[in-house]
Amino acid sequence: MGHRALVAYERTDGQYTLHYSHWGAANLKLKRRISAESPFGADDTDSKWAKQLLAELADGLEADAVDGYLAGEDRPSTVVEPKPRATGLTLDEIVADHLDYLHHEAFFVVSTTFEVTAYRTLWFGLQYDSETVEQGETVGNGALATVRWYDGEPVGDGHLQGQFAALKDVVGDMIDKGVFTPSTARQYLKRKLAERVGDRQELLIPTGESPFEKANLGKS
Repeated sequence: MGHRALVAYERTDGQYTLHYSHWGAANLKLKRRISAESPFGADDTDSKWAKQLLAELADGLEADAVDGYLAGEDRPSTVVEPKPRATGLTLDEIVADHLDYLHHEAFFVVSTTFEVTAYRTLWFGLQYDSETVEQGETVGNGALATVRWYDGEPVGDGHLQGQFAALKDVVGDMIDKGVFTPSTARQYLKRKLAERVGDRQELLIPTGESPFEKANLGKS
């Protein structure tokens, strides 16, 4: 199935181009692979074409113009697809309308100076944790949590995912017992997740109003 991720590259106007990576979520490796010398995470050192393409995308090149731009290029494979899925998006729009919290395992934001922020996706859907919940939205229904890093490696990433899975299992049982409604279950998930993440990491949760909120310890 791969380890699917979305990657948002900042443009000069403050908006973003959105790209897909089939394997980029594995051990959050794009945090280390994306750089000014290798914008799309390739192993090659001759990435002039990638730098030029990303520079043009940053200046507003549209997605439908990329095919012609890349035609005939003898390019090595890259971890991130060079052709964007969409252009001219805000981060709010991406996390609320494009990020699939079940199928995309990670989300990366790349600044114009190639500072890469890695987020692990945490899906709020409960149909696999509850006998009474039949389905749950996957797009816009979850949270994004940053990961602590030490010596170039993510720290506590698997632990957080395990804690969240256990939390969802408990919440699913509470729904089945009639203690929670779907609405109160979501609020409980948000509050407990914020407590587990703490104030050393960033937690982003899409909302129905202003597409996402920042949640820290003690906030929901």
